Amino acid sequence: MDIEKYKQQMQKTLIHLESELATLQLWRASSTLVESVKIYIPSWDMKQSLNQLANITIMDSQTIKIEPWDKWTLSSIEKWIYESGLWLTPINNWENIMIKIPPMTKERRQDLTKVVAKMWEDTKVSMRNIRHDAVKEVKKWFEEKTISETDKKKYEEKIDEMIKEFTVKIDEKIKNKSTEIMTI
Repeated sequence: MDIEKYKQQMQKTLIHLESELATLQLWRASSTLVESVKIYIPSWDMKQSLNQLANITIMDSQTIKIEPWDKWTLSSIEKWIYESGLWLTPINNWENIMIKIPPMTKERRQDLTKVVAKMWEDTKVSMRNIRHDAVKEVKKWFEEKTISETDKKKYEEKIDEMIKEFTVKIDEKIKNKSTEIMTI
């Protein structure tokens, strides 16, 4: 009887949130901004992360250069970056793609805080689902009479403690990112 797998799922959820928040450094050039953008390549009939398709370099604090290993993927990369919801405008010069990071405006900062709030809500939903699965498994153990009612309560308390621990971490990361967006 082990509920540690649920703690690992919570940890993965937190790591995913951290990687998502890292993409929101829209006021300065960073490879993390675009490297995980999924690019659909029609001739391959599959999606790949940008960092699996191209070299991503930072030219200066406001410019990202993307050099695909296969030049035939340039138009797909350009399209999917534009449609990624990151408010970036890629410039395809048929050799590489250049992205100029626009300056942050008050309106753009407010839009970004809405994106952070959406990430927060999605993460909370994931955590609730993990909790639901864990509690369901504990109830199953109890119904199968593999654990006592006392053990059931202990497991449920442990699950709630884990959820509280990760919720505090999630809330802190969201608060820090929202503050960072509004102050830089």
